[in-house]
Amino acid sequence: MPAETGMNLLVGYELVYDCPQPTPMLLMLNIHYSHAGDIIRPDCLVVEPAVPLVPYRDMYGNWCTRLIAPMGRTRISTSAIVRCAALPEQAMHDAVQLPIGELPEDALIYLLGSRYCETDLLMAIAWKQFGRTPLGWGRVQAICDFVHDHLRFDYLAARVTRTAVEAYEEGVGVCRDYAHLAIAFCRCMNIPARYCTGYLSDIGEEPPYGPMDFSGWFEAYLGGKWHVFDARNNSPRIGRILIARGRDAVDVAISTTFGPNTLSGFTVTCVEAPPSELKSCRSR
Repeated sequence: MPAETGMNLLVGYELVYDCPQPTPMLLMLNIHYSHAGDIIRPDCLVVEPAVPLVPYRDMYGNWCTRLIAPMGRTRISTSAIVRCAALPEQAMHDAVQLPIGELPEDALIYLLGSRYCETDLLMAIAWKQFGRTPLGWGRVQAICDFVHDHLRFDYLAARVTRTAVEAYEEGVGVCRDYAHLAIAFCRCMNIPARYCTGYLSDIGEEPPYGPMDFSGWFEAYLGGKWHVFDARNNSPRIGRILIARGRDAVDVAISTTFGPNTLSGFTVTCVEAPPSELKSCRSR
């Protein structure tokens, strides 16, 4: 992208697990391949103590890694620099909603209910709430507006088992709950929608900032393309870097562990890269 419209983000994380026994893990922590041309310093996975890593790509195209964490403490980390647009995301108000008969086959799965997005239980509510909204971008934005206003963000109220229906009934959640409810409503209205997770910076936002975490948003299929929507923030953002996509959070868990463990440390970074980091890249 042109230098005047681009910026460099420093992204990364550190996850610390304590395991009482050797524990198999599946990780989904690498930047999505769609950003491959934007990566200045790759996000190489560092595991301490070192163990064999087996990379693979899942059915949705996400980069994944298998490993067996040893008994004791395991630290998983990375630090990368990625080029991204320096301007806020642009709305495409003229993006149209395609009839189901004109949707590509690979989008049809994103019309169906899934673990966290119970379309059957929300169908009547969706049509009553959004049946009179304009087709296309306007309808998806109306869904985002409703979800944004209906839910109260509360990090302390996070619950990994909360579904879209439960978020609707409880009126509270975190970014993944906002995304799940919006996705479910879109699918009820015959708009393919898929869950996304990744980094999201606070660049351009007013402080105070909350604790940095991986973020959840969604994409809707309109006008023959997938478009980013974010019911939690509900405003254009700068510095959104995708890690993985799927039907809902089940498909894009950053880590899946097969055994007892304690997550003892968790930090995420997504900031504009300082000059010292860029200098170290050029000197390599």
